[in-house]
Amino acid sequence: MTPEPRPVTPSPDLAPTPARSTTLTIGGMTCAACVGRVEKKLGRLDGVAASVNLATGRATVSHPAAVSVTDLISTVEAAGFTAQLRAPAPEPAPEGGLPPTGHQDGQDARDVPESAGPQDPPDDGARAERHRLLAVALLSLPVLVLSMVPGWQFRNWQWLCFVLAAPVAVWGAAPFHTRALRGLRHGAATMDTLVSLGVAASFLWSAYALFLGGAGAPGMTMPFSLLPTAGDGTAHVYLEAAVGVPLFVLAGRRMEARARRGTGAALRALAELAAKDVEVLTPNGMGVPPLERSREWGRRIPVSRLRTGDHFLVRPGERVATDGTVVEGSSALDLSLISGESRPVEVGPGAAAVGGAVNSGGLLEVRADAVGADTQLARITRLVEDAQTGKTKVQRLADAVAAVFVPAVLTVSVSVLGFWLGAGAEPQAAITAAVAVLVVACPCALGLATPTALLAATGRGAQLGILVRGPEALERLRRIDTVVLDKTGTLTTGRMSVTALTPRTGGLDAATALRLAATVEHGSEHPLARAVTAYADEQHPGQPLPPVADFSATPGHGVRGTADGRLVEVTRPGDLTGLPAPLPDAVHTAESAGHTAVLVTVDGTPEAVLAIGDTLRPDSYRAVDRLRRLGLRPVLATGDRAATARAVASHLAITEIHAEARPEDKAALVTTLKEQGGRVAVVGDGVNDAAALALADLGIAMGSGTDAAIGAADVTLVREDLQAIADAVHLARRTLGTIRGNLVWAFGYNLVTLPLAAVGLLSPMPAAAAMSASSLLVVGNSLRLRVWRPGGAGKSARRPHRPRAQARWETR
Repeated sequence: MTPEPRPVTPSPDLAPTPARSTTLTIGGMTCAACVGRVEKKLGRLDGVAASVNLATGRATVSHPAAVSVTDLISTVEAAGFTAQLRAPAPEPAPEGGLPPTGHQDGQDARDVPESAGPQDPPDDGARAERHRLLAVALLSLPVLVLSMVPGWQFRNWQWLCFVLAAPVAVWGAAPFHTRALRGLRHGAATMDTLVSLGVAASFLWSAYALFLGGAGAPGMTMPFSLLPTAGDGTAHVYLEAAVGVPLFVLAGRRMEARARRGTGAALRALAELAAKDVEVLTPNGMGVPPLERSREWGRRIPVSRLRTGDHFLVRPGERVATDGTVVEGSSALDLSLISGESRPVEVGPGAAAVGGAVNSGGLLEVRADAVGADTQLARITRLVEDAQTGKTKVQRLADAVAAVFVPAVLTVSVSVLGFWLGAGAEPQAAITAAVAVLVVACPCALGLATPTALLAATGRGAQLGILVRGPEALERLRRIDTVVLDKTGTLTTGRMSVTALTPRTGGLDAATALRLAATVEHGSEHPLARAVTAYADEQHPGQPLPPVADFSATPGHGVRGTADGRLVEVTRPGDLTGLPAPLPDAVHTAESAGHTAVLVTVDGTPEAVLAIGDTLRPDSYRAVDRLRRLGLRPVLATGDRAATARAVASHLAITEIHAEARPEDKAALVTTLKEQGGRVAVVGDGVNDAAALALADLGIAMGSGTDAAIGAADVTLVREDLQAIADAVHLARRTLGTIRGNLVWAFGYNLVTLPLAAVGLLSPMPAAAAMSASSLLVVGNSLRLRVWRPGGAGKSARRPHRPRAQARWETR
């Protein structure tokens, strides 16, 4: 048996001061070069490490207590960007008082829940950008048409184009000019620097051509070509480039922003699951049957004011406001939007209710057990957000390239200009090539390659009940080749019941033995312990259990304690030699039936054997079969005796079995498999699995498992379906493939287009369109993950296999 030990709190004097984690919203970032600059500036502070995400516009900063949030914000602003702390939701108001005005000392801003999920910036800026884009489009379209269709070039058409292009080059491109100047003041060059220089060069050269170069003569016409052409003695105007570059970049960034918002839709959907208000019972309504209560006995308050211990009502069709326990009423809760579980869960008095679930049936009275950031929905949202802020190894390489990309492009542009002028080319040809180099370069795609894919994949994973800690976990998940499976709560449902109680001849009667065993097991949270205490309540309802003293638990072995002055131990049977009759036969009978045999020893004398049965998950065979189809090697590691382990393994067609494995044995097994060259994932749900989960290349915890198991795991399966393991592997492989494709395109695009622009084979306007399209292609490729569906389930479901009856198995 593997009971849940009680956590030990270290002494404050001995505990090291932990680093704080703060999330900042960064404004003004437009490309991967901006990301690198913010990370570099923050990293120069003592003890500070920052990870900046271009897709979400957020920086996750780990810093010591000596570095305040004000210091972080000042550093970001000194780098030429804006920064602000993410605004938390109001804290619950104390009884009879006003809401607190601040956090407790040492409290991190991220520990405060957000009532409506991730805070999005106001849409005033987006509306202004939309208006700017519309105005730029209206002014630019006539210029583009007249420049591209020589037959429509009437007398003095070039001067009309100049009048229309001037506000575009000055006001329409103002955001690029402003950010470029801000970066220049701080010694930084970004994507905006390239766009600003390209627009300024095109417009200023066109102004020179019109006023001084002969292009302003009445009746002048200019043929349109996507490639630069040889000169005819008259300086050409490039007003189409001066308006086309800001038009295409503004349009591209707007579409890119909308697409990036789409990649985070799943996370916002999670946040929207939270109820906004709740009907709380007043003291007059406590204890009154639900149908007899009047409306005056309840009051509706914002969820942010709900406190632990409050009783609240959930009417049919409403969402459960927070995690709690059902006090009165029965109904079915729809958890599909939280865990991906399609079947409604029946609940009644004493059952757990998950915040965000939809009440599909009757009226429920629920006692709040967790509020704010402690709820399961808040933890899921926070875990998904944390996963989206990470970076893969290849993305870190891309960021390193992007950090020097813009200065390198500026150097290339100046070199191209000097080369063409030095080679005797006409100035307009040299300027055309230099401007094309500036405009075609695109570090944006490098910065968006990983974040957008992670946004879409982690959001889709959350919808499927798969929570991944970060990109490093995704990389390891894709590469695993061995899966070590626990049994109790993993391959089995974990819902156990006592099937037989056999006392020894001439010893304690069955009722006394059961009462003593339940008394000691009451201090444990293991599923076996819950089965024993539930059986005692069922057999002797209303009979209180005596207090237990000197309680201790040994993971993988059992529990012991003193009850009624007697030393009681509830453990695995171990060696059956020496057990009094009929206890050995009871153990063999339990094992042959696939049940767990538990020995009850009182004052050193074996007194009884309890047989406890569990049910194999209905999807276990299909899940293990899908793992094999993916090329993974399933291994069963359980604390059960060998006979039962073999029975379970034969039912699931698992050939490698490790029985009677204690926590240290499971950890040693993981070490051995890794030494043999395997990339090992461990799937478990209990405290006895925590060491193996932490030691493995990848830890996968069942969402119904203990906090210790979930805390040690890299992946948590919220959905009560073992096939989620195969779905997680599929999703990881698809996500990493998408990221690689994005980066190949981002690098390949720049490697191809920059030389074309440098040798004069690409003019500025198509260069601007290509630059915008490159970012859109990266984001669009990532968006495909939003609609990804696990394909293995369907294939496996169609595979014929012999019908298998559900069986009850021994559990550990």
